[in-house]
Order: sequence, then structure tokens, then C-alpha cells
Amino acid sequence: MSGLGLRSFIALALAASLLGGCASTGVRSTAFITPELNESYIPLYMATRLGSSRFAAAVVVAPNIAVTNDHNLNLLSADMVLARSPAYDLLFFRTERTHVAPITSPKVGQTVIAYGQNGRSGRREAKGIVRELDARAFALCANCPERPAITYDAEAGEGFSGGPVVDVTSGGVVGITVGYLDGAAEDGGRRMYAMDIDFVMAELRRLIPGEIARPAQ
Repeated sequence: MSGLGLRSFIALALAASLLGGCASTGVRSTAFITPELNESYIPLYMATRLGSSRFAAAVVVAPNIAVTNDHNLNLLSADMVLARSPAYDLLFFRTERTHVAPITSPKVGQTVIAYGQNGRSGRREAKGIVRELDARAFALCANCPERPAITYDAEAGEGFSGGPVVDVTSGGVVGITVGYLDGAAEDGGRRMYAMDIDFVMAELRRLIPGEIARPAQ
């Protein structure tokens, strides 16, 4: 790995760990792009004894099953966790919600909106453009597999961890935000990384065997 590649890897790994942090980017979100997202989006929040807080997001991908990043594990109670995929930074957990967000496959050039949290009840959103469908530039450890990520250029960041990335045309979820890399966008701004929703669903079926149908597009 080149020096630039190593620096990028370290920066992206650090950015991923900060995504569930105590500050949020993007702009204030007053409404979801579709009513279906309102029923399937889940805010995650935890206050600490020191007076700070951590917050992130999740989305329902099957009846009573939601997904977020595995690095958000401490925002959930142990009895909620159904399955973990640490190598891909994915975690599936139990929820009372049964309404599943529609999903659709990502496409280069697609305009998307990412959703994330800003505290217990505040929500943020960031609009961007899908740039890559097969971004495999980083892994979480020396022996971990490369992650089949998509990238989109947007000023999202802390608080967007585990939140849905949504196609503005169809309202379908195309990915789950996992990290970002500053300075990598075409305009020199922030490049966001997300797990392709098709891969997320494949991991769900692998980890929780059963007939979990792909939601209609």
C-alpha cells in the first residue's frame, strides 16, 4: 500500500469510528422523502455519565429486523442484537417495527439523500451524487475482506452512521452509510462510503437463514 493509500485507509477508518459521534453535519431534516421511510427509520441514542452523548441511525430491512453499523453496538441493548457482521461493519437487531423501507439498486450519477441523527430527536439529511458502485479501497483489519461499498459525494458525517442512503427519484434505499473520507470528492469535499443495500440483504440472509424476501422496488 502506498503512503497515500495508507493515509487514506487510516483516515477512512478513523472517520468510520467517528460517524456515531457527538456532532452532526448535513442540514436539518423536517420530513422524509417518502412516508415509508418515516415508518422504517430508527434513531439510535445513548447519553454518557460524563454528560456527552452518541447517536446514529438504523433502518428496517425486514419485518421486525433493522440494520445499523456494527460499531454502533453500544447504542443497543444486548437482547436486541440478532446477528453481527463485524468484518463488514453491519449489525442486525430486533425491532417492533414491521414496515420495511423499499430498496433499489444504486446507479452511478444517481441523486441520493442520506439521513442521520443529531441528538435524541433531531434529524439531519445530506443530498449527494453516487460516484462509484464497486469501491473496495478499505477493510477493517489486516485479515478482513474488502467491503463492497458504494460512494456518494455529500456533506454527511457524524450521526449518519448506519442510516439509509435513499434514491430521490424512487424513494428506495440504496445503501447504509459506514464512513467518509475528506478531500476525496470530485470538488475536493467529502466522499461518503455506504454498504450496497443488495450486499446488506445478502448478509441478512446469510446470518439469519430463512425466507426474507427482497422488498419490491
